[in-house]
Amino acid sequence: MRLAAIDIGTNACRLLISEVITPEKGTPQFNKLNLIRVPLRLGFDVFDTGEISKPKKDMILQTMKAYAHLMNAYRVDKHIAVATSAMRDAKNRNEVVRKIFLETGINIQIISGDFEASLIYESHIAENLNSNSNYLYIDVGGGSTEVTFFSNNQLVYKRSFNIGTIRILKEMVTEADWDFMKDEIRENIKGIKNTMAIGTGGNINKVFSLSKKKDGKALDINLLKDYYKEFSSCTVQERVRNYNLREDRADVIVPALLIYMQVMKWANIDEILVPKIGLADGLIQHLYAEFTT
Repeated sequence: MRLAAIDIGTNACRLLISEVITPEKGTPQFNKLNLIRVPLRLGFDVFDTGEISKPKKDMILQTMKAYAHLMNAYRVDKHIAVATSAMRDAKNRNEVVRKIFLETGINIQIISGDFEASLIYESHIAENLNSNSNYLYIDVGGGSTEVTFFSNNQLVYKRSFNIGTIRILKEMVTEADWDFMKDEIRENIKGIKNTMAIGTGGNINKVFSLSKKKDGKALDINLLKDYYKEFSSCTVQERVRNYNLREDRADVIVPALLIYMQVMKWANIDEILVPKIGLADGLIQHLYAEFTT
């Protein structure tokens, strides 16, 4: 069975195509066949004007047409497409969604922040880790940050915060927003022992790659602080040149690190695992569950 997931985020749009192998006994295996990322950067439109501009609408449409062709080429059996923070805030979102559906057949669901947090959890990464520990998923996007906490394989807390990398760059995040997140984290997570953070999102994946750590090894919060200081002392162009970053990554990586560090500090967590998964992986799991029940 081949499944596909489209994640239309605030900074980029991703298509993940996976093959699911279902053995007679045991759990299904999810093998990634392709992952494509297009930096649509919808948040820079929406957070400025409240709408998706005509050029961006054209970009989304062309991207969805390309994704539709790729799904046909891979003979995908079933797909799911969701949009998150920027599309949630766009006044003309229904118009955009309708046009894409009419021209490509792709039906985009605009999902809530809480559902987004649940989808990250559905990637099931923590099920393969120490069951005696507690895990805090931190998923940082351009428009929002999703925090999901569970203990003994049970989901106990989830929350979406309107604090994201592009919102920070646009100076749209207030002290009140930070204080609200801090109070929520401290009230629901701080003080619970044996808690490990799990970081998801393109920025933490990039930091992990730069660190040269072996897969499965955690990053220390002090290492994140070091990278934060290094990147903050450079211009965007210097980050592109010195660290081989794409420009659409080089500007958002600093606010992303700030968010990860703040959440870890407020939760009193010193280390973060980076399994290199994201919302699209959770979508594939969610789609498979729907397909088989």
